[in-house]
Amino acid sequence: MKNLRTLCAALAASTLLVAALSPVALAQGGAPAAPGQAGYQVGDRLAGPAAAAQGAFREITWDDLIPADWKPEAFLADLKLDELQDADPRASEAMQRMRDEWDRAPVVERLAGASVRIPGFVVPLETDGEQIREFLLVPYFGACVHVPPPPANQLIHVIPDKPVPAGWNMLPVWVEGVMAVGRVDSEMGVAGYQLRGIKVEEYQEPLPE
Repeated sequence: MKNLRTLCAALAASTLLVAALSPVALAQGGAPAAPGQAGYQVGDRLAGPAAAAQGAFREITWDDLIPADWKPEAFLADLKLDELQDADPRASEAMQRMRDEWDRAPVVERLAGASVRIPGFVVPLETDGEQIREFLLVPYFGACVHVPPPPANQLIHVIPDKPVPAGWNMLPVWVEGVMAVGRVDSEMGVAGYQLRGIKVEEYQEPLPE
């Protein structure tokens, strides 16, 4: 029972990622949960600004981190989840297969060296209780904490030039910096990208047009 429930939770997050890759304004659809920080629920995503910001950093979306020829829905279909029952030993195997597939998800190599700006939620990796010196940037609320990590190409390992307040744990931010391509394994997940956080600022809801 536990394995199947865990797998279902993982797939709820993965389905959200695969079926709703475009970052619409706080699109609902993740695993149900009580509201978290700032009223976000598991699976909530952030909207980009109403108009593209001008500057040295090119604004990108989480879609831009996924190679055009990567089709994770085909892998999910191959798991044949409708054939699994509670306590089915194949549930553990399916979980491991999905985790392995997600951890080796391909990245967009041409992003190496790009100066980018992207919104996401903070998942601390190194903190002293007052400041966060290293974190994962994730595309939706609850990733890596309330639900399993998304694919590696949807995790960014960020080392900010200036530590951010510990109170920003699981809160949304904008990060501007220089992207690198390379996997970083942490206890919270495998990131396919690295980002030197030249500027990290609190996310503000875009005003309606």
